[in-house]
Amino acid sequence: MNTRSEPLTIGALAKSAGVNVETIRFYQRRGLLAEPNRPHGGIRHYGPTDVARVRFVKSAQRLGFSLDEVAQLLRLEDGTHCREASALASARLADVRARLNDLQRMESALSELLEACSTRTGKVFCPLVASLREDAGMSS
Repeated sequence: MNTRSEPLTIGALAKSAGVNVETIRFYQRRGLLAEPNRPHGGIRHYGPTDVARVRFVKSAQRLGFSLDEVAQLLRLEDGTHCREASALASARLADVRARLNDLQRMESALSELLEACSTRTGKVFCPLVASLREDAGMSS
């Protein structure tokens, strides 16, 4: 993080936060980051709190929160709304667990199909392709 107290340009903000300039602009359009006033004929300047805010957004996204959910978390960022933040996190955790279950089912199905492919002999139709055709409602 940039520890200097001097103002940052948008490029320096992006670099300090580990994102690109377009990400900063996108966050501003979404209302996740304020766009500072531009002094007459000058450039907008950002500070360490802006770097921290962008990093907060990126951290929340890495945990799977949508930008709408990140906006909700930002409204709760004073730390006094733990119950509301926990509710958002609980919903996110339920979604992650559902995705994990889906991935485990996919892994199991693919493993079985690969095993069937490796044990086939002769000119038998590929079990993987046959299964996909069957699921798609196509006849062989």
